[in-house]
Amino acid sequence: MLVKINTAAVQGLEAIPVTAEVNASRGIHFFLVGLPDNAVKESYQRIVAAIKNSGYRFPTQSITVNLTPADLKKEGSAYDLPIAIGIMATADEIDHDLLPHYMMVGELSLDGSLLPIRGALPIAIMARKKGFEGLIVPQQNAREAAVVNRLKVYGARNIQEVMDLLNNSTTAISPTEVDTRAEFYQRQNNYELDFADVKGQEAVKRAMEVAASGGHNLIMIGPPGSGKSMIAKRLPTILPPLSLSESLETTQIHSVAGKLGRDASLIAQRPFRSPHHTISQVALVGGGQNPQPGEISLAHNGVLFLDELPEFSRAVLEVLRQPLEDRIINVSRAKYSITYPASFMFVASMNPCPCGYYGDPTHHCTCTPGRIQQYMSKISGPLLDRIDIQCEICGVPFSELSTMKPGEPSEKIRERVIKARQIQEVRFKDFKGIHCNAQMTERMLHQFAEPDEASMNMLRMAMERLKLSARAYSRILKVARTIADLDNSENVQSHHIAEAIGYRNLDRGDWAERGV
Repeated sequence: MLVKINTAAVQGLEAIPVTAEVNASRGIHFFLVGLPDNAVKESYQRIVAAIKNSGYRFPTQSITVNLTPADLKKEGSAYDLPIAIGIMATADEIDHDLLPHYMMVGELSLDGSLLPIRGALPIAIMARKKGFEGLIVPQQNAREAAVVNRLKVYGARNIQEVMDLLNNSTTAISPTEVDTRAEFYQRQNNYELDFADVKGQEAVKRAMEVAASGGHNLIMIGPPGSGKSMIAKRLPTILPPLSLSESLETTQIHSVAGKLGRDASLIAQRPFRSPHHTISQVALVGGGQNPQPGEISLAHNGVLFLDELPEFSRAVLEVLRQPLEDRIINVSRAKYSITYPASFMFVASMNPCPCGYYGDPTHHCTCTPGRIQQYMSKISGPLLDRIDIQCEICGVPFSELSTMKPGEPSEKIRERVIKARQIQEVRFKDFKGIHCNAQMTERMLHQFAEPDEASMNMLRMAMERLKLSARAYSRILKVARTIADLDNSENVQSHHIAEAIGYRNLDRGDWAERGV
């Protein structure tokens, strides 16, 4: 007897339909074909134990399982459930009529219970596109998959519940229902951190506001304890809220990476990723033997924060250059080629030297010029050139720290940021894939950020004096356009250019001495 069960494989961020063909004939052998990896090959032992511990007898027949398409690599343990259901169907324990209408995925425990799998959301999206009536997933993945409307999602706790559903039992489980919009909007503004906690540092907070308004990259340079990490962690609280489409895309990435929590649904807040400086290149950009999204893709539509930037390996930092420009990452290996989205705000912090007190009037720097140059040379000129806003941060004096008056709350800053982003949305409504000033092309700069004659003279002087590159010229105009939007100004004016230049003017003599 031949039975076909619908399941799926996840490749990159996309799900691909897979059919588990189970054939039973005379004999006592078990064959599993269709390019399975070790995790799939080991499913036989899990399936046998799960079926027996669920109170059923494993068929004493020769069973052949073929996972089609046969040229697609099958990875992971999500095929346990469809193979087990196929085997039970060949033994006439399951009604065959409903099998073509359902897609199913799930890992089996030895006691027959279902364990969560990765990529439930993209599988649900694909199941709806293919017109399936329902999707059967482990209960822990049900809310994640149920955000896809016009698809019945059943969260099963064990193999017995799946069999009851397919046999139309009176005790069959009901579809999981999620009010996606209500939950999404309810959880959008639930932040534990707030800019009201930051005392002083008004110049840095202004730079953060400009960066958030235009989606610009930013780096903070200052001594230890000046508040760099504290301010960076509060950046998501002033960013515009995620749209539903952005949230779905972000959730899909985290689903494939297995980063969604138990019973999670849509991600409602912009992601903030802060990897340790010992991270490898593959962990940062993605890939691996079983390709997974890296930190830059997990930060998509959010913030990637690298604390103590020079402590990262130079090779790791250099792989950021292409994603910062293209906002995607192409991972190409001998066996696969995958494109992951990587549109994120890059925020970094660093000390001015290894001891942290170079140029600090209150502390003496103990670093030799050679050590400082070696420390700073880890940050290449091309990478620094891609950072739009570069600001110095100093320690907060006691008079400001001891005050009980809170700073400006994130809510008020966010209101200004949202207004600036709304201006940009209207401006770029006819340009596909462009949502903020940081994403403008060179042609768009001439159309929307052309400075007047006085501003151009100022910019020319800055370019010559600071020896800035053509890329820096473009980024100054982008930042100036954002400052003008915050000022609700239709045209870029000279004081907007002046402030934007100030964000590139980090004592270039010191940078040159340090080897950057």
